[in-house]
Order: sequence, then C-alpha cells, then structure tokens
Amino acid sequence: MLRGIVRAGSIVVASGVFAFGQAQAPVFEVASIKPAAPQTDGRMRISMGGDPGRVNYTNVSLKDVLQRAYGVKRPQITGPSWLDSDRFNIVAKIPEGASNDQVPAMLQNLLIERFKLSVRREKKEMPVYALVVGKNGPKLEKADDDGPGIGAPGEPGLVKKGGGFMIGNGHMEAKKVTVSGFADMLSNMLDRPVIDQTQLQGTYNLTLDISMEDLVMMKGVMRPGAGGAGPDGAGGPRGEAGPAPDSAPAPSIFSAIQKLGLRLEPRKAPLDFIIIEKGERVPTEN
Repeated sequence: MLRGIVRAGSIVVASGVFAFGQAQAPVFEVASIKPAAPQTDGRMRISMGGDPGRVNYTNVSLKDVLQRAYGVKRPQITGPSWLDSDRFNIVAKIPEGASNDQVPAMLQNLLIERFKLSVRREKKEMPVYALVVGKNGPKLEKADDDGPGIGAPGEPGLVKKGGGFMIGNGHMEAKKVTVSGFADMLSNMLDRPVIDQTQLQGTYNLTLDISMEDLVMMKGVMRPGAGGAGPDGAGGPRGEAGPAPDSAPAPSIFSAIQKLGLRLEPRKAPLDFIIIEKGERVPTEN
C-alpha cells in the first residue's frame, strides 16, 4: 500500500488530510480494481455508491474517480485519453475508525499507487455554468430519504441501494442524487464545469429527455474521451450565447433543465486544474 510516497515532478494533494512529513497518508484497508465489462444495450450505467465503510464503483472511468478524489469537475482534469475511455469496477474497504473526510485522500492514494499517476495541480480562471433556480422555483421530485444520495466530488460518495444515473436513447435518469451531484453529471456532459448555486438540499429523482443529436454532441457521454469546443465551434454547446431562452426547442439540454425549474448561466470563476502528466493504463494487481 502507498504510504506517503511523493514522486519526482509530482504534487500529491490530499484535501488537507495530511501534510508532508507530518502524518501518514490515509489508505483503504483493501481495494480491488478490475476492468468493467462492455455495455452493449446502448446505455451507459454508472454507479458510484456503496454501504457504510465501503466504496463500490461500477463502470467508472478514472476521470469519474479523480473528480471525487480531488473535488473538481471533469473539464478541470487533463491527461491521457484513456482516463475517459477505459472503465473499471472498484471496490474498497474503509479502515475502521477512519472518517468520511479521509475518503477523497484514500482515492487519491489508490489511483496514484495502482496506476502510477504523476499528478500536478494548477489554478486558473475559466468559463463555467452556474446552476441556479429558475424564476418560478424548482420542480424536482424528492427522493425517499432513507440514506445519503450521490454527493459532490470530495464528499464521501457512499450511496444506498438505488442511487446512480443512466443515460441513453435520448433519455437521462438520476436516482437519489443531490443537486450538487446533478451539477457534476452535467459537468461530465458539457464543455465547461457546472457549479451548483441553487442552495437546494436533499436528494431527488430526476428525468430529462434529450435528443440523440444533443447526446452525441455533448462531450464525455456518448463519445468518451472527446474534447474540444461545442458543436458550433465556440466555447459551449450553444456557443457563447449562453443558456437557451424559455422558448428553446425541447431537444436542447438547456430547455430540458429548465423543465426542472433550474437554469444554466454562463460565468467565469477561478478553478483548480488537475493535470495527469503520466500514468500506466493497466493498474497493478489487487
């Protein structure tokens, strides 16, 4: 297991859990990383859940896990294309007595150890979308409150049974997701990070109908590893014109979000970037 290793040319940040030379880096008691089986029904099923004391991630890319580990959105992570395309099943046991606040650092150390990642952090200003409540208020279906939902990166990420999301065939469903978790999902689909500024608490079941054309165009869902600008060549899915108006056609991702009583507003914000300078595509043995 990794015990506070710092490689030359790398900066390993552990979310404030330890400082170099002051404390031992937190690690999982035991962890398994295996390639995920290909999905053949045209849908992308991803689960980042588990039970108390356990992490259980299914069909995740390394970028999915890096978001949780470093508390950033997908557009804030750069590195080899296989960080997006290759998918894994990850099961890990949290040591008894460890706090949930230590889970992101455990994920950092696990990925660095198994994939031999060299990680660097930078900060710069970039375009973002702010997810805000629409003028008529939210129209969200409250989920059963029997346990934690899918939270934002940096949160423990432990989900009761039933939590997760599915995308395919012009349809997206999210079960037991926080609004912050929903913003993270949108960040995976759009060209820029989505920052939750709704101040909405609790977990929700969300459904969006999105055209297949939009699904194909949106980065990170139907074309894992795709990059670059939006479909019109500008800085976003609809260029720099910002969110679609209330009269926008139904296939638009913006109008689909508006049906939930929410809006995406283009802004700029200083954000941390995680740069993966190198790594091994095949993880070391469990």
